[in-house]
Amino acid sequence: GGQARRRKQPPRPADFKLQVIIIGSRGVGKTSLMERFTDDTFCEACKSTVGVDFKIKTVELRGKKIRLQIWDTAGQERFNSITSAYYRSAKGIILVYDITKKETFDDLPKWMKMIDKYASEDAELLLVGNKLDCEADREISKQQGEKFAQQITGMRFCEASAKDNFNVDEIFLKLVDDILKKMPLDILRNELSNSILSLQPEPEIPPELPPPRPHVRCC
Repeated sequence: GGQARRRKQPPRPADFKLQVIIIGSRGVGKTSLMERFTDDTFCEACKSTVGVDFKIKTVELRGKKIRLQIWDTAGQERFNSITSAYYRSAKGIILVYDITKKETFDDLPKWMKMIDKYASEDAELLLVGNKLDCEADREISKQQGEKFAQQITGMRFCEASAKDNFNVDEIFLKLVDDILKKMPLDILRNELSNSILSLQPEPEIPPELPPPRPHVRCC
């Protein structure tokens, strides 16, 4: 005589799939930021990423369910020919430096050249100064980070700590929100099957290297 058990509804499919890539010099904490956001874990001694790695996380924003495909790229130059293939299809790019290592900040113009050469012109850009938990060892001021970001049209800036889980969720969610804000309303109303942002199943190998962009964004 108990109440009939309610049938469990299957999860609602994602409305959109968005690809985000994380770039920056070796050791700045790209993998740590990704793993903190996707798994809420932190590894004190992460191994360097070889080539590319990716994780999936589904978030809900603006009434839409978004499946995020987050690509973590190697910081070493020898992997550039592999990782550059992922720039073109990225709707968001997170450029990371380490606030305690000036050389990673000095490398930012090099990474901007990669963005200008390979990324879509409408990709949302976010500059992140990571390792805010190491404030005592800071070499790059917050003002320096802000000044660099202000030189790039449309680039946002914030500081974060993957170790302390400070500003990590905000980084990714703000980036996704910025991407959604740029999308026309008629696209936002469509389901995944009609969405121009829908991606193929998760790739195991990078797509072919895209041709260089004709117009470079001045920094």
